[in-house]
Amino acid sequence: MKFTIGDKIIMKKTGEEGVITDYISPEMWEVEVLGTRFPVYTEDIDHPYLHWFTQQRTNKKKQGVPDQLPVEQITNRPSRLSKGVYLSFMPVYISEGGDEIVDKLKVFLLNETPVSVKFAYDVKVHHTSAFRHEGTLHAFGHLYLHSIDYGDMNDQPRFHWKLSDATSTQYRQEEGVLRIKPSKLFDYMTGLQEKNEATFSVILMEDFIEKTKEDVQTQLSQVVIQPRPSKPPKINSLSELPRYEIDLHIEQLVNDYRGLSNSEIMAIQLRTLERYLHIAVMHQQERMVIIHGVGSGKLRDAVHRMVKETREVASHKNEWNNKYGFGATEVLFKY
Repeated sequence: MKFTIGDKIIMKKTGEEGVITDYISPEMWEVEVLGTRFPVYTEDIDHPYLHWFTQQRTNKKKQGVPDQLPVEQITNRPSRLSKGVYLSFMPVYISEGGDEIVDKLKVFLLNETPVSVKFAYDVKVHHTSAFRHEGTLHAFGHLYLHSIDYGDMNDQPRFHWKLSDATSTQYRQEEGVLRIKPSKLFDYMTGLQEKNEATFSVILMEDFIEKTKEDVQTQLSQVVIQPRPSKPPKINSLSELPRYEIDLHIEQLVNDYRGLSNSEIMAIQLRTLERYLHIAVMHQQERMVIIHGVGSGKLRDAVHRMVKETREVASHKNEWNNKYGFGATEVLFKY
């Protein structure tokens, strides 16, 4: 195999350098360039060593002012999408019984517009938030958000989104909810196989619309002057203090879980873990033990995925422990 996970690469068309973060198929890899992860074809990347060697030899040449400065060559970077902001889904396959089946979908936010975009994203399964994120995505930037189990797509999760122009206040905020029906998802997946493509994308918005006078007046009428508090608010409550042991058994998280589906229980458990991982990082915590139990291993695998996607985690291990057996994972942080 020409590449392996962790290899440094260079994009043939743009000259940007990055690193391989995941294997998709013999024809495709997931790479990270300038903090953004996206899929690429094997033929579009190469090892950077020849480029480095050539650059070093060029730097060793005698320095001086050339007779004529070279003219920069204009290269047109092909755009994968024409215009707008999209949610893009990349299936990840696993081998089972000699066949490749879809295990999960990686979700990306694609900004194919010439302006930076502020976004708020929240995916809900059975009205329970499974993942949420807010931020700013620069022009023509792509952002990896999270992964979702392929089986959960049968529950038709709602992908809530809000978008606004980060460079100007004269445009309306756009928002909506994306729901992919099982029949539509089947069409998307069939199309990927027929076209031999890695992702399918759904457009959220084509372009921002300028505010009208009525929009401005409505926005001003909604402004409420909040009274000044007599006492400064507390920075932390007891529930926001760091915890070195997190028990994700559902009976430890809610008083009554009767009537909750498996996906709703999983969403509550992962939301709790996400919260305390964030608190641990804010408090520069060194280690944490996450109790997930043994069971079918689905919760354990989801915990490991979230831990791997947390930048501040240095390592994690799920080994036998006299207290937890194999039902807990120890996490070490780095800062």
